Amino acid sequence: MNNFTFRLPTEIHFGKGTENEVGALVRARGCKKVLVHYGSGSAKRSGLLDKVFAALDAEGINYISLGGVVPNPRLSLVYEGIRLCNEEGVDFILAVGGGSVIDSAKGIGYGVANPDCDVWEFYEKKKVPKATLPVGVILTIAAAGSETSNSSVLTKEDGWLKRGAQNEISRPVFAIMDPELTYTLPKYQTASGSVDIMMHTLERYFQPGIMSITMALGEALLRTMLHYAPIAYKEPENYEARAEIMWCGSLSHNSMMELGGTRGDWSCHQLEHELGGMFDVAHGAGLAAVWPTWARYVWKAMPDRFYTFATRVMGVADQGDEEATILAGIDAFEAFLKSIDMPTRIRELGIDPTDEQVAELALKCSHWHGRSIGTDGVMPLPYDDILKIYQLAL
Repeated sequence: MNNFTFRLPTEIHFGKGTENEVGALVRARGCKKVLVHYGSGSAKRSGLLDKVFAALDAEGINYISLGGVVPNPRLSLVYEGIRLCNEEGVDFILAVGGGSVIDSAKGIGYGVANPDCDVWEFYEKKKVPKATLPVGVILTIAAAGSETSNSSVLTKEDGWLKRGAQNEISRPVFAIMDPELTYTLPKYQTASGSVDIMMHTLERYFQPGIMSITMALGEALLRTMLHYAPIAYKEPENYEARAEIMWCGSLSHNSMMELGGTRGDWSCHQLEHELGGMFDVAHGAGLAAVWPTWARYVWKAMPDRFYTFATRVMGVADQGDEEATILAGIDAFEAFLKSIDMPTRIRELGIDPTDEQVAELALKCSHWHGRSIGTDGVMPLPYDDILKIYQLAL
């Protein structure tokens, strides 16, 4: 078991109508001007933005707004947000949306608070941010867990590179989480978000050294998602299901599920990042498309953990043979993904990469042969293994 430090500074306001508290929460931070950052229109159409603006007006808080965030949020919009914040004297960012909006807000916060750097350098791991603007969140999609995490992922259009930055200073100062705000999500987004939540836990579950209690918490979270994700998929206004999923989303990615370990495997996320960067696929769906192939490729390097996954999480009875039990567990999870209409192969994402594009995916994922993925998890995967997994996952 490894030493660890854990701190979760995000103040969480969870439940029906909690978005009405936003004005007071922003006012308590003593800011002078707020950037309200949001996506491509659903926050407007639902009336949520109007409610947010009214709450800020009621508290006498000055604000400007910037919409246009898309899935796999773009670096170009982050640059626009940095410019706007500098011109307007913004000192607080309010993200109204899901993980893409929150990640974009974090990128803007980094850029404004570190004027001597190009913000992309933080995502390339060339520099470490010294400060950030505070970010508050009104969550509208349960998926990324960015509302309490230290992570942010952006896509650079030049080369279509998708990269992440992790820093404790980026955790939002508050997160408003009303499950009712997720009622209107399309079924595909509900399913994709559910997969993202589960993958955040699975990436941490498959690692050495993790504490037994941490592992048990991860297993409970996964079983909860296995139960409630299909319910929310079929009954979008089932409050209990939406609430359970929303809370699982934060717990899965606030670092609790990795304590005592090496941080996690993260191979599937790295594989998906290149798919998302090149083909703009939904993140959770991209993860679903590569996980079964990855699992079948690597399980022999950590059979004990794959066995516990099969028996404790997927409820597979011992088959009298370790390998058979493990493969039955992987098959069971793949069947779950299919039950909520998630892809389990890359071509099921609606794309058909050429051989050249598959090689490019592997080249980018390996950082041009400069790294292996999975080094803190099940097994290191250099370029040749990455390429093979992409090919098998087609």
